[in-house]
Amino acid sequence: QVLDGAGLDVDFHLLSPKGETLVFDERKSDGVHTVETEDGDYMFCFDNTFSTISEKVIFFELILDNMGEEGQDQEDWKKYVTGTDLLDMKLEDILESINSVKARLSKSVQIQTLLRAFEARDRNIQESNFDRVNFWSMVNLGVMVVVSAVQVYMLKNLFEDKRKSRT
Repeated sequence: QVLDGAGLDVDFHLLSPKGETLVFDERKSDGVHTVETEDGDYMFCFDNTFSTISEKVIFFELILDNMGEEGQDQEDWKKYVTGTDLLDMKLEDILESINSVKARLSKSVQIQTLLRAFEARDRNIQESNFDRVNFWSMVNLGVMVVVSAVQVYMLKNLFEDKRKSRT
């Protein structure tokens, strides 16, 4: 997501370990991409060459799901279980509930991070608008002072006696 900069847009490239282009977005302000991965190094690039004068502030988050840890964690829990099938069943239910809560908390953290990014972008826009309003208000004030000074001068000239008096 582009948080600050002229146009709030940027090009985005995502390349696979084989060098194939997986994602190419041109002049977008934000985007979400889901990609099935394979082993290797991926390359992603935020390109701002079309707007070389202005710089951009970018927020991005890389989320890796299903890294194979969940199956290992469940197997670790199972080796501590001893006793009847009823105990195994209850432990499985508890483990399922814990994993569900963990997944929901993880999603909540991701959403809060995304909302913080939106708030930062909106704040930058608001501050820019505030500066622009202040600038044009000062220009307007300056014009009003100049116009009032000209009006006072013109009124003063209207009531001046331009006749030459002889004594």
